Parts: sequence; C-alpha cells; structure tokens
Amino acid sequence: MRNDKLQFQQLNEKMDKLTVLQHLIMPSIGWIKAIRNGIGMSMEQLGKKLSITKQAVMDIEKREKEGAITIKSMQEIAKVIDMKFVYGFVPNAGSLEQMIETRSLEMATKIVQRTSTSMKLEDQVNSKERIEKAIKERAAEILNKTPKILWD
Repeated sequence: MRNDKLQFQQLNEKMDKLTVLQHLIMPSIGWIKAIRNGIGMSMEQLGKKLSITKQAVMDIEKREKEGAITIKSMQEIAKVIDMKFVYGFVPNAGSLEQMIETRSLEMATKIVQRTSTSMKLEDQVNSKERIEKAIKERAAEILNKTPKILWD
C-alpha cells in the first residue's frame, strides 16, 4: 500500500494501543491536582520537588485545566511524582489505514461524480453500478499512491 509500509505499520500499532484511552475523561480539576490530592501531596510539597513556589503550582494546575500547559511541564511533574506522562493521537476512523481509505474514497467520489456530471451534459449517462465501480477503482488508485493532495 505505501512505500514506507513498515514505518506506517509500526506507527499504526503504537496508535492502536492508545485507542483504549480515547474515551478517558480528564478529571474536572485536572490530572495534576487530582493525582496530587489522591496521593495526599500538598502544593508546597509538589512545589518543593519542582523547585517552585506554591503559587507557581497553582498556576500550573490552572494552566493544565485550561489546556495551556506544555508537554515539557507535564513530563517534569510526572517525573517528580514518580509517574510517566503519556500523550498521543487516536484516529477518529479507528486506524491510520482506515482514515486514509475513507479519505481516498471521498476524493474518488468527488472525481467520478464530476466526470459523471460532465458526461450527463453530453448525453452519455453511466449506470449507478458503473459509477460505483469507477469510484472503487479510483479510490484504489489513490490509495496506492497516497498523494499529499489527499489532505488538501
């Protein structure tokens, strides 16, 4: 399917492991505060481990809740509380392969429908079956090449 099939397959496998987390809901107070409270750690104690003030910890927790915290900050906090920060992406389509197939089919449908409309205007109407076959063939062609225009 792709020139870099092994790399694509490895990436897909990594992302597949994250799918179980896609419905995980962040605690309303944010992960940092929820975990800190859960393990009985004060803001002062976390601040001391990070070499920052209690006020800075409050700011970090606020930024996380707002989605304005950096990955680096999350990694540093995870490290000082003996955890590992994990992040990733999960395709809505289920897999990268399915995402590409869906997009290829959408693109092929547009191309074939455009051609079909032109043919109708010239009194050369195609059957529904022929159009569907043309869409599948064009989608397979697009899928084999996976052109960058797929994402325009």
